[in-house]
Amino acid sequence: MRLAWFTTGRGPGSRRLFSLVRSEIEADKLDASVEFVFCNREFGETDATDDFLRLVQDSEVPLVTFSSRRFRREHGGGPFSDHRIEFHKAVLDRISSYLPDICVFSGYMLFTGSEIVDQYQAINLHPALPGTAEGTYQQVIWKLIEERSTESGVTIHVATEVLDDGAPLSYCTYPIRGPEFDDLWTEIEDVSIRQLISEGEEQPLFRAIRRHGAIREAPLLIETLKSLSDGRIRIHNGRVVDEQLVETDGLCLDKEVECALNDCSR
Repeated sequence: MRLAWFTTGRGPGSRRLFSLVRSEIEADKLDASVEFVFCNREFGETDATDDFLRLVQDSEVPLVTFSSRRFRREHGGGPFSDHRIEFHKAVLDRISSYLPDICVFSGYMLFTGSEIVDQYQAINLHPALPGTAEGTYQQVIWKLIEERSTESGVTIHVATEVLDDGAPLSYCTYPIRGPEFDDLWTEIEDVSIRQLISEGEEQPLFRAIRRHGAIREAPLLIETLKSLSDGRIRIHNGRVVDEQLVETDGLCLDKEVECALNDCSR
């Protein structure tokens, strides 16, 4: 299975996820190759992205960079939404020599509309259970806290022109109640959501929920790619189907993800 990797490369999470997928491929645990990495930043824009770009270069995976920031500036400025279509048309020109089976959006911070997803089968990670909260992980977690939820999860879904709306390929769940969480919930019983949000991401309950979600993102993506590679799930005309081409609501990969977290191979 030939993969394309789309990212903005904003921080250590981007480097870690790319490195883990590469490690699985090199260890023959994932029957795939990374055909190229596309980044919408270029060297010199941020130190964090420069670190990611050097990591890709060191891995000898072809790297395609094209600055969305520079493109916007050179085409009159204003909101990027005014330039999105033309930018992604230019991206398509730059990657036209590659033939990936799956494009992985991993920390790619630009909404692509139909420009990329009409040309390629693409998947995206969303830090919530299927059919629940939309938006960034911050928006998801504050909604969980506001609604006094008991569980959360992570989903890999088909990327479409509608943000966070594609069919789920896979997901995992995790509780946000129990020994690690109960005291944190008790502490906020009489605190308004507005006050909690004002504390930011260092708010203890927010931080605990984020940690449990973040550690599951890499194993969920890897297990999903394995399931796509061996045909356990497939993308067919934008729908997710199983080995018998029967439409499915996505694979629950709780067992595989928890096994990866607890290193069941030992």
